[in-house]
Amino acid sequence: MNDQYLKKLDRVTAILTQLQSKPLVRAQDLAAKFDVSIRTIYRDVKTLENAGIPIVGEAGSGYSLMDGYKLPPVMFTKEEVLSFITAEKLMQKFLHQSLGNHYQTAMEKVRSVLKYSDKNLIQNIEKQIDVYNYHPKTEDNIQNIIPIILESIAEKKQLTLEYATVDSKVSMRTVEVVGVFFEFNYWYIMAFCTLRNDFRQFRVDRILQLFKTQNPFLQEYGQINDYRQTPNGNKTKVRLLVEKKIIGHLVYSKKYYGLVEEIERENGFELIFETDWIKEGFPRWLITFADFAEILEPESLKISLKELITKISQTV
Repeated sequence: MNDQYLKKLDRVTAILTQLQSKPLVRAQDLAAKFDVSIRTIYRDVKTLENAGIPIVGEAGSGYSLMDGYKLPPVMFTKEEVLSFITAEKLMQKFLHQSLGNHYQTAMEKVRSVLKYSDKNLIQNIEKQIDVYNYHPKTEDNIQNIIPIILESIAEKKQLTLEYATVDSKVSMRTVEVVGVFFEFNYWYIMAFCTLRNDFRQFRVDRILQLFKTQNPFLQEYGQINDYRQTPNGNKTKVRLLVEKKIIGHLVYSKKYYGLVEEIERENGFELIFETDWIKEGFPRWLITFADFAEILEPESLKISLKELITKISQTV
C-alpha cells in the first residue's frame, strides 16, 4: 500500500467514527478537520456507501447514519488507551461529584470493548499515574445537580433556584442557563437571571434548591465564553502598577479578578481590570500583595483597602 492509500483509509475510518458519535456531520467540518477539500470528503462518503454503510443525507446538508443501524465496537489504538487512563486520573480528582458515577459507568463500557492486551496495559500502567490536587472538594446540597443543569440547557427550559450569596443572603432566582464552567476549584453556571434582567454567574455549591420548570427560554444564546468575556454595566475599572518581581505569582489570579489588559512599564506592569467585586473580593485579593502594588484608580479602592487594613489590625 502506498502512503496516499493509507491516508485515505485512516481518513475514511475517522469519518465513520464521526458518524457514529454525532447526529449530523457536515462535509465542511470534516474537510477542515482533515485538511482536505470538500470534494475529497464527498468521495470518502461515497466509499463508505459503496462498502454498505447506510448513510443518510447529501452534499450541502450533512450526513448521518441511518437510524437504528449498529456498527461493531470501535477499536482503540494503544496511544488512545493510554490517554483514557490519564484522563480518568484527572477526572477522579477534578470531576464534579454529581457526574462521577456516570463517568465511571462510561469508562467501564470503554474498558469492556478493549482487546485483552490493552486491558493488561491498563492494569500495568494505571497505578503509575497520579494527579495531585491540594484543594478539598466542595459538597453539594443537591444530588445529580450538574446533570439536571445540563438537561435544562439541552432542553432550553428555565430553572428556579434558591441561592445563598457569599454573605449568606438567600434569594429565589429563575434563570436560563447558558453553560457550566470550572474555575479555581469551583463549578459555576453562567445564566441569564430574569430577576436582574442580566447575565450572572452562580457557584454550584451555593445552590440550596433547584427546580426544573416547563417554561422555555425567552431567547437564544451563544457559547458560554461569549458571556464570560463580555463586561456588563456593573463592572468597575481598576488600574494597578505592580512591581515586576511579583507579577509571576499573579498569573492565574489576575485573570480571575477581571484582567483585561497588561502593559509593561519601566517601573513595573500596569494591570487593567474590569471587576464587579470592587467592594469585597478585589480589596481582599489586593491586600495579599499590596506592598508591591500602587493603585492608580479608582480612589475608592484605596479607601476600601485602608479600611480593610485598619479592621485587620484591630483584630490582631
